[in-house]
Amino acid sequence: MATNKQEYLQNVLETHRMTHVQNLVDKFKTKRNEVKEALESHYGSNIYNPFNSGSFKKHTAINTKFDLDVVVPFKKDSFETLDKMFDSLYDFLYDEYGEVAQIRKQKVSIGIIFDEDDDGDVISLDIVPGRELNQDQYSEDNKLNLFVFSKYGIFSSSTYIQTNIQAQIDHIKAKENERKIIRLLKIWNNNDGKEYKSFLLELITIKAFDKESISGNLWEKLEKVMEYIKDKVAEDGFKLIDPGNSNNDLMDTLESWEKTNLSNRMERMLERINSNSDNIKSYFPTNKDFEDDDKSSSSSGYGIKTGGSAYSTPPKNERFG
Repeated sequence: MATNKQEYLQNVLETHRMTHVQNLVDKFKTKRNEVKEALESHYGSNIYNPFNSGSFKKHTAINTKFDLDVVVPFKKDSFETLDKMFDSLYDFLYDEYGEVAQIRKQKVSIGIIFDEDDDGDVISLDIVPGRELNQDQYSEDNKLNLFVFSKYGIFSSSTYIQTNIQAQIDHIKAKENERKIIRLLKIWNNNDGKEYKSFLLELITIKAFDKESISGNLWEKLEKVMEYIKDKVAEDGFKLIDPGNSNNDLMDTLESWEKTNLSNRMERMLERINSNSDNIKSYFPTNKDFEDDDKSSSSSGYGIKTGGSAYSTPPKNERFG
């Protein structure tokens, strides 16, 4: 019997709900709050209130791979340069947590991967430092300069990027249809080697909804977005503008051959799924750990469940890859 693509994709989303790993999420939140309090205590009046960001804040997280992000807005006069700000945060986190966690410099953030706890859980946080553009104006414009740490390649050099992370969060607010498609594309991406940035998949999905007439059931919406990506991503002049800074184009992060490759992969997926509906399972797998869970949870929203029910956690090898 052919696969009902709409019903199957709905089940894919259900099995990837964050509510399935509520106990683990609670551990993440507790650790995140501890780190935020430590940062506020250490930096005092040199920073504005740290705030949550990333896929969890945007409600696009999936339970097979996630971490929690915290943005730390520094005041303009807190450091002479952005690299000194970045290094200071790294040094503080290393001194504070270096004996119980792996601390590492990443592209624009400091990663904290805490040692496995008694339950075998590993908590992972990304701390993003940013410095306001003009003294005492962050509260009004939310604009930050992020230090970009280039770790790989001897020809790479460090630089900075100006953005508005709050505007990025607001850009996806109340877009529930887009969020479902973004989660599905992230499931595909994670299943297929995680070649593309989640932020790129997020922006291209939102743009597809903005530019095209997208309606119907879940499969029909996903199909339309995939067709949009196939048709547009390799076109000359196609842009994905960062809602936090109109000078940033996410398409610049892809080489020409990568754009063509993404277009071709979308075309191939569409052809295979439409020729045989069973093929959808190989591109958008369910999380088998939660296939048998009560489907009634679907009515409670995708985000974090507020009740006290206990949930099992996924195997360690399916987290944070």
